[in-house]
Formats: sequence, structure tokens, C-alpha cells
Amino acid sequence: MRQNLHTHSTWCDGKNTTREMAEAAVRKGFDILGFSGHACVPSWDGSMSVDDTRAYVREVLELKEEYKDRLKIYLGIEADTESRLLFKEPFEYVIGSCHSLARDGVRMAVDYSRGVFEFMLDSWYHGDYREFVREYYKEVRRMENWEEADIIGHIDLITKFNEDEAFFRFDDPYYVKEATDAIDVFAGKKILEVNTGAISRGYRKTPYPARNLLQYMKEKNVRITLTSDCHNAEYLDCCYPETLDMIKACGFRSMAVLTENGFIDMDIDQFR
Repeated sequence: MRQNLHTHSTWCDGKNTTREMAEAAVRKGFDILGFSGHACVPSWDGSMSVDDTRAYVREVLELKEEYKDRLKIYLGIEADTESRLLFKEPFEYVIGSCHSLARDGVRMAVDYSRGVFEFMLDSWYHGDYREFVREYYKEVRRMENWEEADIIGHIDLITKFNEDEAFFRFDDPYYVKEATDAIDVFAGKKILEVNTGAISRGYRKTPYPARNLLQYMKEKNVRITLTSDCHNAEYLDCCYPETLDMIKACGFRSMAVLTENGFIDMDIDQFR
């Protein structure tokens, strides 16, 4: 089994068309490909407009029919805490994600660049990473009761530029408490993704979430799915073997798979 449910195309901020992504999935031996274009966020031109969303839906559904004998394609969308979707149809699944925070009427993405991250930390939070972390995970926790969301995306996105632990330690007790409190609110309610996207874009050598959080998720019996948060067809399967090894080492024995009847759990040894 090889699946990716976090896929972006030229309809939003991806580099490839939906067809190019589908062809890459077939070439790389994927069984399941889910498209998850960024839902409309008025302040961000990397998201889909309302008209683009309609066209995106039509195109993905056409590909779903065209590729049905070679690849299971699903129509999804990635909603943002800045602009909640509030509905599910016609989408077959929804990823809920937090990308940004607001201060005094200004909103900035925590994952835009290291420079923007440092600006937010220094100017908005006076260099206090604890306040930054607290506000970020407070925003993440807002998705607890999003009935439309099946998957919570990259729960520790705030660590994108922190692999060198320049801003805080991954095992810092304050940080860990905020992160695990966020995990707790989703346990038993949502699927959390293990996301290799920052590896493919050269920002990290390890996936989201960090290993200590992934181990905590196992302790809490959180359901997970492996995604590549793909923006470039070349990296559709980025670091899947290594990440699967990490997931197994943390004790997971199953992962969630999307089917025509919803999500089911499959034995992890079936994945590659």
C-alpha cells in the first residue's frame, strides 16, 4: 500500500498539474492519491479562489473517473484556521491546518520563511518563544470541534525552521506540554498526519511531528496517516521508507487509509 492524501497542484501553490501528479503517482507505484488544494483564504494568493475551487473539483472528479483502473483518486481540500471551510461536500475528506497567526490586524505565516519567523518571535512576542508557542498551539486547538475535518495537518509546523533548535529545544518541558495538550484534544477524534513535506523542500531532515511527539501520539492511541505534503511531483514519495521505519520504531502497528467507505486502519506492514 502506498498512499498520499496531502497533494497540491497548480490550482494553488503546487508546481505540477493534477494530471502530472496522477501520472507521477502511477509511475511511483501509488495505490491512492488524494488532492488537497488550499481552500480559499482571501489574504493569501497561494490558495484557490472560489471560481478556481469549482474548476478544481471538476478536474479532480474527471481524473478520478479516468484513472479508476490504475489509481484511486480522492477529492480533498486543505482548510485553514484563518478561513474555516464549515462544510464538507463535495469533498471526500478535509485536512485542517494552522499556517498563520494574527497580531493587531496583521496575519503572518509561521512557515513562510526563517526571516518572517524571527520577525514574529522578536517583534510580536518580544523574543519569548513560550508566548509564540502558546499562541500557535492555541490556534491549532481551535480545530478540535471542526466536524468537517478528518485529518489535522503538520501539527508542529511551528518547528519548520527549528531543526537546529536555535529557537527552543524539542524536549523543552514548556514546549512539550503545549504540543501534547494539542495532541490530547484530537486523540480519538481526528487523524494526525506524519508529514515529510519540509524534508523535500530542504528545511528539515526529519518529518512532522518530531519523534518525541510521535511517540506520545502512540501512547495516546492517535490514528495517523503518512503524507508527503507534495507540491512537486518528483517528491511525491519523499522519504517514505525512512519515515515508515521511524513510525514502526515508535510502536505504531497500523495507519489510516482512505476508501470509498471512509477511513479504515491497515496493518503497517502493508505499507511501503
